Amino acid sequence: MTKPRLRELGIEIGSYPVGPHNAITDVAGIAIGHTTLISETPRIARTGVTIIMPRDGEIGRDHCFAGFHSFNGNGEMTGIHWLKESGFLISPIALTSTHSVGVAHQALVEYSSKHGFADMWSLPVVAETYDGYLNDADAFHLTREHVFDAIHNARSGTVSEGNVGGGTGMICHDFKGGIGTSSRVVEIEGSPYTVGVLVQSNYGNRNSLRVDGVHFGRMITPDHTPVPHLKLPTQPEAVSSSIIVILATDAPLLPLQCTRLAQRATVGLSRVGGTGSNGSGDLFLAFSTHNHVVNGARSVQSAAWLPQPHLSRLFEAVADATEESILNALCAAETMTGFKGRIVYELPQGALIRHIR
Repeated sequence: MTKPRLRELGIEIGSYPVGPHNAITDVAGIAIGHTTLISETPRIARTGVTIIMPRDGEIGRDHCFAGFHSFNGNGEMTGIHWLKESGFLISPIALTSTHSVGVAHQALVEYSSKHGFADMWSLPVVAETYDGYLNDADAFHLTREHVFDAIHNARSGTVSEGNVGGGTGMICHDFKGGIGTSSRVVEIEGSPYTVGVLVQSNYGNRNSLRVDGVHFGRMITPDHTPVPHLKLPTQPEAVSSSIIVILATDAPLLPLQCTRLAQRATVGLSRVGGTGSNGSGDLFLAFSTHNHVVNGARSVQSAAWLPQPHLSRLFEAVADATEESILNALCAAETMTGFKGRIVYELPQGALIRHIR
């Protein structure tokens, strides 16, 4: 049974309205697919991959303007050097485990080649967070076929959250974390524009967790809900780390404006309690579907964009949707037992309602 999302618990973030699904898929043409791997033999698997398909899968032919921001760079997102250089997103996006980046990258290259998206080369975007506390990461469970399955299963509409896809084995603020999403609709000069966010959340400690400005994490003691033992002998201050934030919008934006949107995900992350710790890979990508950049075009192209003063509303929408996406991931995730019998407990929704609403 699907658990209630944050708004269904009576907690609303920000003042802008959400889209019909309160998800990144509220931006037209975006589909999300998951492959979730949970098994006990031959080795413990608590992992997977999540695929973001812009342009109804035609992103390889019809590129999007895009931008990138690294809040803290102890992580990987492939294809970013060319994205920053060109300003284009040219591939689907895969979110997965740290040790699965290579196979996911290979699968997206093969996908682009088979569908005629790559004439000579392909530099797809694959991002990771580490799931080795719950998942036997060195078993290398993910295969190219799993990535192809996620692509094939990608759909618009409602997005599964929590222990799914790339978020299967993730931990957030010492609770079970994973995939979360949210959206906002902003009216500018009489036109509605949608901002959608999807996160793979795997960062933070219990004490720093805030929900709608309330220090909720401090209210949940280890006696109430145990804390996973994530500290390492060589890194006594280490905590579960890293978050990937993918932002999509149908607002007309240039690449530099997309970068400015990506930077504002930091605001939403900080509201929940993320500080960009030394061991954290906090990597944010934003793209706009409004302008069309045809692969291989040789003639002069034209583009539309919003005047800079109008971006402030989108900045606020990004912050709100990022905050709610993280909290939706926490609300959706369920207690999981994994590698070496380790247990990570879900966020207690009953306590959340008592303390916040």
